[in-house]
Amino acid sequence: MVVPVIDFSKIDGTASERADTMAQIHNGCEEWGFFQLVNHGVPKDLLDRVKKVCSEIYRLREAAFMESEPVRTLESLVAAEQRGEAAAPVDDMDWEDIFYLHDDNQWPSNPPEFKETMREYRAALRVLAGRVMSAMDENLGLEKGTIDGAFTDGGRHVAFFGTKVSHYPPCPRPDLVTGLRAHTDAGGVILLFQDDRVGGLQVLKDGEWIDVQPLADAIVVNTGDQIEVLTNGRYRSAWHRVLPMRDGNRRSVASFYNPAFEARISPAVDGGAGAGEYPEFVFGDYMDVYAKQKFDAKEPRFEAVKAPKSG
Repeated sequence: MVVPVIDFSKIDGTASERADTMAQIHNGCEEWGFFQLVNHGVPKDLLDRVKKVCSEIYRLREAAFMESEPVRTLESLVAAEQRGEAAAPVDDMDWEDIFYLHDDNQWPSNPPEFKETMREYRAALRVLAGRVMSAMDENLGLEKGTIDGAFTDGGRHVAFFGTKVSHYPPCPRPDLVTGLRAHTDAGGVILLFQDDRVGGLQVLKDGEWIDVQPLADAIVVNTGDQIEVLTNGRYRSAWHRVLPMRDGNRRSVASFYNPAFEARISPAVDGGAGAGEYPEFVFGDYMDVYAKQKFDAKEPRFEAVKAPKSG
């Protein structure tokens, strides 16, 4: 099995090309929760600049990562093994260097071109997220703007848009640590610009872990828990993970188009695979639960934010 690759430019093509592209997006959402977009409208020169500044910034952060808890923990496990002691794999931390960008936090000032490049990139990704959500609306028979409207609580709030810049450095003992533990994403539509050489990202499909193949200049799209709720289970959020690699430093730039924390989320689609399973809740309350249960099953999270029935 191969994660679907979709030529997004054909959504603006002939009627038959558009219909075929919309069907591919629907299949990617409904059957996988993951797909890759090529010819998505984000300029290649911008993607090249993102790669450059993110690689440069990791070089500035590398020494700190080498002193981090995951590295120290792995070193102690290897040392114990060399003494003849059993070394059990660690399952409560990730072999990952990360920082976050959103509209209201402080961004790195070095390299000098980082801020300008990432502002331009995030603006382009917001547009792409909107186009993907519009395609979902149409495929689900919803009025255009329904999903985005739910994220903004009918325009009363601003949807949250965050970017996570990650690097997964070479790991000398990938059998003892995880790159990123298996989880589903809490939010809405996730747009990932992943490394085009170093793999490791996998999605769970029909009980089997499938590689999300590196593909130059593609944007990987996956749907989060809030899309699952809005679609009443038709578009389920997919479990995914990152395996550590012995060779290569894997770059990952994931942008999350999420509801505003004040937005009330509930199913917008009648019927569906999960009819009756999903409550109405405030997204910020869901995030409070998710922060403690990210790597656990998602169903108890939905149950935890369900309002108690009166009477």
